Amino acid sequence: MPRPTKILIVEDDTHIRRLLRAALQRAGHGVVEAATAREGLSLLDIEKPDAVLLDLGLPDRDGLELIQLIRPKAAVLVVSAREDTAEKVAALDLGADDYLTKPFDTEELLARVRTALRHRLSGQGERERLVVGDIEIDLAHRRIRRAGEDVHLSPREYDVLAELAQRPDRVISHAHLLRTVWGPAHETDVDYVRIVVRNLRQKLERDPARPALIVNEPGVGYRLYIEPKA
Repeated sequence: MPRPTKILIVEDDTHIRRLLRAALQRAGHGVVEAATAREGLSLLDIEKPDAVLLDLGLPDRDGLELIQLIRPKAAVLVVSAREDTAEKVAALDLGADDYLTKPFDTEELLARVRTALRHRLSGQGERERLVVGDIEIDLAHRRIRRAGEDVHLSPREYDVLAELAQRPDRVISHAHLLRTVWGPAHETDVDYVRIVVRNLRQKLERDPARPALIVNEPGVGYRLYIEPKA
């Protein structure tokens, strides 16, 4: 029988740790806790968790500094009171799988944990084919279909969609898309991404005015949305 998934909470607020622990244990996860960055990194090596819920405002070290240290060993979900867009972008660009702002809904948190674990266990970064509703994204053959019919995309449109499809249900920042698709010299040209995403929505969304596939994270970036499994 497989072991239950294990989640490491790195959070200095005792009340929030207690809330997170109760929600995770209710969902069947094993839980370990740390109140400091130092303790969290130690438990990361000792306990080998599947995912880490990481606060950014730790007493001994900024949580942003930990993301790249944790990422090779576990999925990283930032749970922070910091609402600044630049902080969210920084966390996502450093490799965080998701970012939730306090106060948070526990059911949404559990859904995000399930998604991050599913991606981690399935090697999501190497996905070659993805089906979302009636949309099929075949990265191996550079082919996009909607309801069985081929959809023609421009090279830029395809490249943006491919970046989102390689990390589905993870927010990909404007800066990352611009660096990857247009090059570092265009990292601040956010309108380039907006135009391409608008075109993609016209071609792929059932209702482009109310997008359900390519979802906007205001001021941060875009997410290829996949409905979390129960």
